Amino acid sequence: MMEKPSPLVITLAPTGIVPSRDQAPHLPITPTEIATDVKRCFAAGARLFHIHARTEEGEATCRREVFAEIVGRVRQAVPQAILCVSTSGRRFPSYQDRSEVLDLEGELKPDLASLTPGSMNFPREASINSPEIIGRLATAMQERGIVPELEIFDFGMVDYVHYLIGKKVLRPPFVFNLLLGSLGTLSASPLNLALMVERLPAGAFWSAAGIGRFQFSMNALGIAMGGHVRTGLEDNLFLDRDKLQPATNAGLVERIARQAEALERPLATPEQARRILGLPTLTP
Repeated sequence: MMEKPSPLVITLAPTGIVPSRDQAPHLPITPTEIATDVKRCFAAGARLFHIHARTEEGEATCRREVFAEIVGRVRQAVPQAILCVSTSGRRFPSYQDRSEVLDLEGELKPDLASLTPGSMNFPREASINSPEIIGRLATAMQERGIVPELEIFDFGMVDYVHYLIGKKVLRPPFVFNLLLGSLGTLSASPLNLALMVERLPAGAFWSAAGIGRFQFSMNALGIAMGGHVRTGLEDNLFLDRDKLQPATNAGLVERIARQAEALERPLATPEQARRILGLPTLTP
């Protein structure tokens, strides 16, 4: 008899590096816009928020002070939100740039930070993650009590995570985002998702994410398979495959909530989400 799946944790990736306001009229860019969107999506059921920072001109940035303003505004608007900050190598290859955000302290310290355990090609650019930088970022996160959010785009990245676990570079809790469907990475199919999940460490938390038109199907599979889901304008800008209905972050979260209800997966409360992720509970 199958175990009853845990309540569903919805991750929202509201902004990303690539999308522009021209492509997505509802894309939140400024710290105030991001905090407002997080509050709206938290009310709709999202619990974990994967944050990228932008300059006032809308360009991606890794500057600590910009992340500090975003995190501060989100914490003020939604104290129970679980926050993950990006250390992406897509635009910022150096360790110094990528690790700036890990120095946030006190109430600004993030719960998680992204860590991609391998390099890959996207449609128009590469994301370079050398073994040295992966190890240094993982070590810095562990030293600061920040949980790595492992961004997985191919099978080999899961194998490398197992290697890092064996070397004690990574320790529990293990939090995985499985991102399928981008050109140059693993294609989005039920078989690929199932094989990837089968390779994960025992007891790992995992979310299914599909890029572009694959978002809806990968989210549905994640719910049905007992995992969790990631959605948001970072990954997909439309509500339909024909790209006629521009999405909002809240609309994407609400769609997940409807899927979950149909599949009899209750949404996690804030306290349940922290427990499922292996994070400490918030003190009053």
